[in-house]
Amino acid sequence: MCSLRVLRTIRKAEYAELVTLFFLQGASLGMWVVPLSTVLDAHGLHAIKPFAFATTALAAFVSPLIFGAMADRRASPVIVLRGLALATAAAMALACTAIKLGWSPWLVLSLIQLHALCSSPTFSISSTIVFARLVDTQREFGPIRAMATLGWMSGCWLVSALGADTSPLAGYSGAVLWVLVAGFTFFLPALAVPPATAHLTWYERLGLDALTLLKNRDHRVVFITSALVCIPLAAFYPYAPPHLRQLGLVHTTAWMTLGQITEVIAMFGLGALLLRWRVKWILAAGLAFGVLRFALSAMDGKTWVLAGVALHGASYTLVTTTAQIYLDQRVPATWRARAQALLSLMNNGFGNLLGYLGTGWWFNVCTQSSTTQWTLFWGGLTAAVGLVMVYFLTAYHGLGSGLLRASRDRPPA
Repeated sequence: MCSLRVLRTIRKAEYAELVTLFFLQGASLGMWVVPLSTVLDAHGLHAIKPFAFATTALAAFVSPLIFGAMADRRASPVIVLRGLALATAAAMALACTAIKLGWSPWLVLSLIQLHALCSSPTFSISSTIVFARLVDTQREFGPIRAMATLGWMSGCWLVSALGADTSPLAGYSGAVLWVLVAGFTFFLPALAVPPATAHLTWYERLGLDALTLLKNRDHRVVFITSALVCIPLAAFYPYAPPHLRQLGLVHTTAWMTLGQITEVIAMFGLGALLLRWRVKWILAAGLAFGVLRFALSAMDGKTWVLAGVALHGASYTLVTTTAQIYLDQRVPATWRARAQALLSLMNNGFGNLLGYLGTGWWFNVCTQSSTTQWTLFWGGLTAAVGLVMVYFLTAYHGLGSGLLRASRDRPPA
């Protein structure tokens, strides 16, 4: 009985560590991503906005796989995260200084790109740290991942409370939180690193061997679906806040957290869904929410747009978080950091790059004489998500009912 009590105490302490890690990181990310659109607009940098958001996509082609391979083979993921958190804080502070002082737009964009290179791998590496310490991934990951969403919401509320929706102060505050993330890693136990491999090729050092995972049909469909849905979803943060401001709402950073409410609900319910539903239908439900989310925004009314914003979280969770858990269950342990990194590359690289640039082009098509046809803009994105759903439903086969039928030890095929 005493040993059971000690074990429960240890598990509670572990949960507290993982919850705190995700909460701090979520707040740091939210304080940068959500207000960035309005901050750039307020400082006359509207022209670089599509490119500023696309920096995360460009970074995702490089950073996640390199640092994922490092976390699998060369150094503890905890140590890798610590260094990246400090570098992200410094880059964020520099970018905010450039915006505040009115430096050249291209210099501002370069510093935003530097920030993206540092921050891009952090969430996949944090997820690897969390997955490694869970006993039952399906039941435990959702609620812990929800803490990142609550952190994101808290960061957004803090930005609006500080009156920093259009101010570089939002980024400076986020930089402080990144320093806290780095400091917190000293309280996390370092994860074991496999023995060093003497003759790694550059292909392996860059993490490109993770592309082997795409040979498996279902893996490939999940990766592609997750990336494709990120294309229309990339319009959410650049264009939903201006739409809300046009409809008369002021504290847009706070209003955007409505999406995180349904995200938290979905996170807590995900474990039960994974035990009862096939992964195919969970992903399909997420895509269906995405269709409805944009269809509501296309109604071009304050209530409708806010309802669409609220549904964004459920759609995002049921697609991307389910994909993360799918990979943790379906690939061998020695490949997990690279698998999560490859998912980050597909989503934040291919998906977001095509999304930010493509939706930026689509926004310009739908905008004439400074007037945006919001019904046309969001309606086009509704159709795009619908096409992704059709592709997934026809291409994915799956293993049948229950994710746990997959063997953790199966090599990538």
